[in-house]
Parts: sequence; C-alpha cells; structure tokens
Amino acid sequence: MTAYALAHLRRAPVHVEVLEYLERIDATLAPFEGRFIVHGGPVEVLEGSWPGDLVVIEFPDSTRARSWYGSDAYQEIKPLRTRHLAGDVILVEGVDADHSSAEMAAAIRRADGS
Repeated sequence: MTAYALAHLRRAPVHVEVLEYLERIDATLAPFEGRFIVHGGPVEVLEGSWPGDLVVIEFPDSTRARSWYGSDAYQEIKPLRTRHLAGDVILVEGVDADHSSAEMAAAIRRADGS
C-alpha cells in the first residue's frame, strides 16, 4: 500500500545548508522509489492556521518509506535541514482505491457496540 512521508516545516530564512539538502535529497529518494508530490507550494488555509510549508513524498509502501528515512544517505543530509528548519515529520500509509469513510464508520460502530 502506498505510503507518504509528510513534513510540516516552519518558515525560516533559507540557509546555505538547506540549499545543499535540497540539492542532495532526490538522490536519497531514488533507490526507494520515492517522489515528491507536494514540495512547499502555496497553501490556502481553509480552517485553523498553517504556519509553514508542506512537503509530501510518496513511496510504493511503508517499508520503503521507513528504509529511506533510516538510510545512511538520508541520515547524512538530514542535519542540513534540522539545524535550520523546525518542523514535524511523519510517515503514514495511504488507503486502498475502494476506501469508504461510511464503511469505516460502520466498522467503528460495530466495534464500539454503537
């Protein structure tokens, strides 16, 4: 099942190390078939607040997403980002093409006895 690495990065002045990180990250993704699907574009806030940028990287599955994050190549460049940008990074699995929120609610009701 498709998996995603998501980063919510707080805006800060661009440091030269962040530019180096950007120049090198694509090479760390390639062996794990990772690809950017969102990379800090304009955000339209519809509810709440969003103080920063969003990055979404797609992987074929969670094993490859975890393997990329833990890889020596990524761990080598990660400090170039983390020394200069605060943020949150998570891995999450996607849903099947036939996913239904209504069926999900029904399953939760059955489990809760509601």
